[in-house]
Amino acid sequence: MIYKIYPGKPYPLGATWDDKGVNFALYADNATGVELCLFNNGKEKKIALNERTHQIWHCYIPGIEPGQLYGYRVHGPFEPENGHRYNPNKLLIDPYAKAISGVINWHDSIFGYEVGHPDEDLSFSDTDSADFVPKSVVIDSHFAWEDDQPPRVPYHQSIIYEAHVKGFTQQHPDIPEEIRGTYEALGHPVTIKYLQDLGITAIELMPVHQFVADRHLVEKGLTNYWGYNTIAFFAPDVRYAGRIDAGKQVQEFKQMVKELHKAGIEVILDVVYNHTGEGNHLGPTLSFKGIDNASYYRLVEDNQRYYKDYTGTGNTLNAMLPNVLRYIMDSLRYWIEEMHVDGFRFDLASTLARELHEVNRLSAFFDIIHQDPIISQVKLIAEPWDVGEGGYQVGKFPPGWAEWNGKYRDCIRDYWIGADSMLGEFGQRFTGSPDLYQDDYRRPTASINFITAHDGFTLNDLVSYNEKHNEANGEDNNDGESHNRSWNCGVEGPTDDPEINKLRDRQKRNLLATLFLSQGVPMLVAGDEFGRTQHGNNNAYCQDNEISWLNWAEADEKLLTFTRKLIQIRKEHPIFRRRRWFQGQPVKGKGLEDIAWFLPEGVEMEEENWNHDFARSLGVFLNGLGLHSVGSQGEKITDDSFYVIFNAHHEALEYKLPEKIYSKKWKIILDTNNDEINEQTLNEQESITVEGRSIVLLHHPLP
Repeated sequence: MIYKIYPGKPYPLGATWDDKGVNFALYADNATGVELCLFNNGKEKKIALNERTHQIWHCYIPGIEPGQLYGYRVHGPFEPENGHRYNPNKLLIDPYAKAISGVINWHDSIFGYEVGHPDEDLSFSDTDSADFVPKSVVIDSHFAWEDDQPPRVPYHQSIIYEAHVKGFTQQHPDIPEEIRGTYEALGHPVTIKYLQDLGITAIELMPVHQFVADRHLVEKGLTNYWGYNTIAFFAPDVRYAGRIDAGKQVQEFKQMVKELHKAGIEVILDVVYNHTGEGNHLGPTLSFKGIDNASYYRLVEDNQRYYKDYTGTGNTLNAMLPNVLRYIMDSLRYWIEEMHVDGFRFDLASTLARELHEVNRLSAFFDIIHQDPIISQVKLIAEPWDVGEGGYQVGKFPPGWAEWNGKYRDCIRDYWIGADSMLGEFGQRFTGSPDLYQDDYRRPTASINFITAHDGFTLNDLVSYNEKHNEANGEDNNDGESHNRSWNCGVEGPTDDPEINKLRDRQKRNLLATLFLSQGVPMLVAGDEFGRTQHGNNNAYCQDNEISWLNWAEADEKLLTFTRKLIQIRKEHPIFRRRRWFQGQPVKGKGLEDIAWFLPEGVEMEEENWNHDFARSLGVFLNGLGLHSVGSQGEKITDDSFYVIFNAHHEALEYKLPEKIYSKKWKIILDTNNDEINEQTLNEQESITVEGRSIVLLHHPLP
């Protein structure tokens, strides 16, 4: 086929179809030449790009339509020691590709050097990789969004649900088999009804950007199931598409978002802008490395052959460079404006904040997001750590950001395990972690509270296993966190012992109840609400099988019902999702503080009570009249009052209701010692017995 080639434009970057043809634009600062490669019926047509505007190579070709497969070959110096790894024998994925045609077929030709050569990556490979690299796809961006609007659920009303696109529906019996594990399945009415019944307001999807399944995993019959290994930051991964037509995954993703929005459910993406799937100096040449290695990655200053690795994956994208910042911002804006997503959770976000070496809260990355009128208006959630020195940054992200609160997770687990911990920290975490966020003019909603996440034990396994069981990962059980803090259940894994199972079930309810009664934003991992197990595997990143997929057939319906009612209690009562901090001061004209803390004897806690590492019990009075808040329409918000009793002792304790809050109107509406939530009137009792390792929630209606 003969193509007419016109100069085209340097912007927008990527391949842009305008109904008449396609504009191609590629950033490659240090390149000496760029070839656009078009593929039709397995044949490759190379077109030299002769137009260059500053660092961008571009052309326009009329007549090309959506579905066209393409890639690039880029010429330049092959000088690894100076940071340059150009090799035109390698077909390269367009960083701005909106869709990818397939997945990598691992072969030695994918590497820029000769695999097995004694000089390793200093050698040069002249074998062609085109047959083994998936092609970029020209897409039609048109879509019938109709009246789609972002739900814009306020943080304080949010219930976040972390899920994997495939794993959530792959075994769901009520979803058509031919679409299970796809974007379409997530937008299916069965899925949406389940999420609505549960009370979810936002689904946080594990990575959906096109990613690389590592060669060493594929050769062992495994894969990178989680997807934290991105190679194309604009392209929804083709693995989750139901149709094989090139580029159709974009339409399917948009339809999924549209259906979830109709149900009032937001879509948050887990994004991995800290590194790419090209690995270290011995990794493959798939895209960035061959386009302009030195302009994308953080390299070791005195030997640019090597990469700085703050992520534990081999490389780190250099967010200090203007072109990388532009790339990240363009990607974020694309997913907001074109794909209609509602927010992002940034994997290893501390890496993006590193300037030179130290994590810098005032880095260019934060500045540019803060100033962006589009990105700054969606939900921005940081995983506030990386694997580099000084990378643990919980509580240190700027206003406007929420954070996965790892300190919340650790403290709440420690409390219910019975580990040595201070009640003072438990009180901080329960009230939204003011010690981390209040001084920076942030609100309780800066804290994304979670007990479990995709990385680690499921809730069921957390209370069922003392040690990890990752043998299926093929690393002799050496991967993942070394062990689970002992839950003193006495038996490893499933058991027929009714007493142990009763304790485990109670601990699951305790952890869930603490999560949903705490200030901040709760995040629930898909399946924890019904007792999902990974059989002790706490690092199932490579398990695209029944270990990771939700097993709907074995769902614990009682736990599911309990969780639904917990979420309902939270959503019905704003006292559990305050927009502002507790003050610990008497409510005007009422004489009672907005929050007060009591010992089992019914006396108010003193300063010294907070600092005992053996303390395991306390009562918390939440004064609904003390919300000191107004709603979005200016209405005054008040609520009923509640008294939460926590008993992490292994034995039952008698709790006396404090005189200052004693009333004949208290009702027990939650007791984690039972697997059902039923209201029970106290009948003028002045005290209540709280069983060992359990929570009791008392409700006092407005007068």
